[in-house]
Amino acid sequence: MDRSNVATVESSPPVEQTVMTVLLALSFSHMLNDMIQSTLPAIYPLLKSKFVLTFAQVGMITTVFQCTASLLQPIIGFATDRRPQPYSLALGMGVTLVGLVCLARAGSYPMILLAAGLVGLGSSVFHPEASRMARLASGGKHGFAQSLFQVGGNFGTSLGPLLAAAIVMPYGQGHVLWFSALAFIGMILLTRVGNWYRDHLNERQKTAHKHAARRAPLPRSTVIQAMAVLVALIFSKYIYLSSLTNYYTFYLVARFGVSAQHAQILLFLFLFAVAAGTIVGGPVGDRIGRKYVIWISILGVAPFTWLLPQANLFWTAILSVIIGAVLASAFSAILVYAQELVPGKVGLIAGIFFGLAFGIAGIASARLGKLADRIGIIEVFSICRYLPLLGLLTAFLPNLDRKRA
Repeated sequence: MDRSNVATVESSPPVEQTVMTVLLALSFSHMLNDMIQSTLPAIYPLLKSKFVLTFAQVGMITTVFQCTASLLQPIIGFATDRRPQPYSLALGMGVTLVGLVCLARAGSYPMILLAAGLVGLGSSVFHPEASRMARLASGGKHGFAQSLFQVGGNFGTSLGPLLAAAIVMPYGQGHVLWFSALAFIGMILLTRVGNWYRDHLNERQKTAHKHAARRAPLPRSTVIQAMAVLVALIFSKYIYLSSLTNYYTFYLVARFGVSAQHAQILLFLFLFAVAAGTIVGGPVGDRIGRKYVIWISILGVAPFTWLLPQANLFWTAILSVIIGAVLASAFSAILVYAQELVPGKVGLIAGIFFGLAFGIAGIASARLGKLADRIGIIEVFSICRYLPLLGLLTAFLPNLDRKRA
C-alpha cells in the first residue's frame, strides 16, 4: 500500500490544496456527462428520417432515457450511501460510452432504445455519487460546491445540441462516435477523482458525522413536511423552467413575430442567465442561509413571471434573463438544504432530487406541448406565471441555520 494512504491527518495535504481541483474536475465531468445526454434529443430529426420513425416512437426513446436517467437515481444513491464506491463515476461514464457506441452503430429501432437506456443508466450512476463527492470536497462550503458542480451540467446541456448540429447532423449517425472520446476523457478524469475519494473518504465521513452530531435530529413529522415542501418547490421551478427552455422561441415568434434566429439569440441569453444564477445561488446560501435563498429564488421571481406575458419584446428579454438567473439559484440551495435535513443520506437525497428534476422536466415538456396545441403557446405562458407562488410554502420549512447556531 502507498505510504500516503496510511499517513496521519496531520501529515496529509491540507484540504484547501485539493478542494478546488476535485470540484473543478467534478464540474468538468458533469459538463461532459450532460453534453452527451443532451446530444440524444438533438439528433432525433436524423434518427426519425433514417429509420422512418413515428412521433410516438421518438417519444418512446425519450421515455426509455428518462426512466433510466431519473428513476434509478434514488436507488443508486441509497446503495452508495450504505457502501460508497469511489470508482462508480468512472464506471458510469463507461456505461455511457458503451451507449454511445451502440447509438453510433445502431441499425434498428430496438438498438436505439438500448443505446438510450445505457446513456440514461450512466447518467443515473453519475449524479448521486458525484454530488456526494462535491459535498466531501467542499471544505464546508456546501452550497458553493453544489453550485460549481451544477453549472458544469448546465453548460454541457447547452453545448450538446451545438456539437450535434456541427458534427452529427451534417455527416451522419456514425459520427456519434466522436462523443465517445469525450466519455473516455471523462473516465480517465473520474478515475483520478476516485483515487482522491478513496484516500479521503474515511477522514471526511468522520468529520461529517461529528458535525451532524452537533445538531439534534428534527422530529420525523417535521422532516416529512419539509421534504414535501421541497418536492413542491422543485415541481414549481422545473415546470416553469421547462416552459421557457423548450417553448420560449415559439412564444417569441407567436407573440412578436420575430425570426427564428432572433428568438434563438434571446434563448441563449436566457440559458446564460440560468448558468449564472446556478453558480450564484450556492455561495449566497452559504452566507445568508439556504432557506432565504429558496424564498428569494422561488417566490421572489413571481413578480417577474407575472409581468412577462404583458411585456413588449425588449422587456420580455430583460425579464426572461432575470427569471432565469433568480430561479436557477434555487436548486443548489434546495439540494443542500435537503441533505442537511436528512444527514447521512447524501447519495439518496441527491438521487431523489436529481431524478425529480429530470423526470419533472421531461413530463412537463410533453404536457405543456399538448396544452399549447389546445390553447396556444401564449396562453400557456399566462398560466405558468402562477407557478412561482408555490414559493409561499417555504414558510413551512424549519430554519436549519438557526438550529445549527
